[in-house]
Amino acid sequence: MELQRLKNKVIVISGGTKGVGRTMAEVCGREGAKVVIGGRDEMAAREAIRNIRTFGSDGIFVQTDLNSVEDCKNLFDEGYKAFGKIDGFFNYAGITPVSPLDTCDQKTFDDVMNINFRAAFFCCQQAIKYMRMNGGGSIVLTGSAHAWSGEKDRAAYACSKGVLRTLMEHIAHNYATEQIRCNYLTLGWTPTEGEVTLRNSQGESEAELRARAGAYLPMGRMCERTDYIEGIIYMLSDASSMMTGSTFRITAGEYIS
Repeated sequence: MELQRLKNKVIVISGGTKGVGRTMAEVCGREGAKVVIGGRDEMAAREAIRNIRTFGSDGIFVQTDLNSVEDCKNLFDEGYKAFGKIDGFFNYAGITPVSPLDTCDQKTFDDVMNINFRAAFFCCQQAIKYMRMNGGGSIVLTGSAHAWSGEKDRAAYACSKGVLRTLMEHIAHNYATEQIRCNYLTLGWTPTEGEVTLRNSQGESEAELRARAGAYLPMGRMCERTDYIEGIIYMLSDASSMMTGSTFRITAGEYIS
C-alpha cells in the first residue's frame, strides 16, 4: 500500500459535503486520516464516509450551520468526542454572491462575512483549543485571488478573503510557539457546484464558462478539484511542519492586482 501521509491524524473540514471540501474529505481518508465533515448535506456526507471507510479509515458527519457560532464550536467538539484529538482543519466553506461595492446591500454583506470570515474565526478558535491539547496542528484557510483587490462584482467576497489572510498571519505569528501552524491556500477559478449554479443563473452554461475562463487564465483552463489535492495534503501533513504564515497559490497563473 502506498504511504499514507495523514495516517492516524484527525482532520476537520468545514464545507466538506461540496466541491473541493468533499473531494478532500475522501482524499484525507485515503491518506489515513479520520475525517470530521461539517456541512448541511447529510446524504453527500454519508456517501463520502462510506468511501472513506473503504480505505480502512473512518469519518463522522456533523450537521453545521456556519451562520451559528455554536455550530462552529460543536463541529470541533463532536470531532474530539469521536476521535479524541484534532490535528488539522481545512476551512473550505464559503459563499460567492454578486456584490459590487456600489450596490451591495447589508444582507449580502452580512451573509458573506458571517460565512466566509466569522465562521472561520470561531472554527479556528476551537481548532486551536484542541490542537494545543495534542501538541500542535495545521490550519489551512481557503483563500482567493480576489483577496488582492478582486473583480468589481465581488467586493464583499474580496474583503472576506482579504481578512482571512490577516487571520492566517495572526495565527501563524502568535501560535507558532505551540506548534500550531496556519497557511493560506489561494484557490483558482474552479467549476464547483456553486460556481456553475451561479453562472447558470446568469445565463451562462458550464461549457461557456469553461471556454471564457480558459481564454482568460494564463494556463489555459480552469482549475479542477483534483489540482488542489497534493498542495492541501502537504499543508496538513508533517512534511510541512516548518511551513506557517505562507500564501500558497494554485490558480492557473491568475493573480488579480
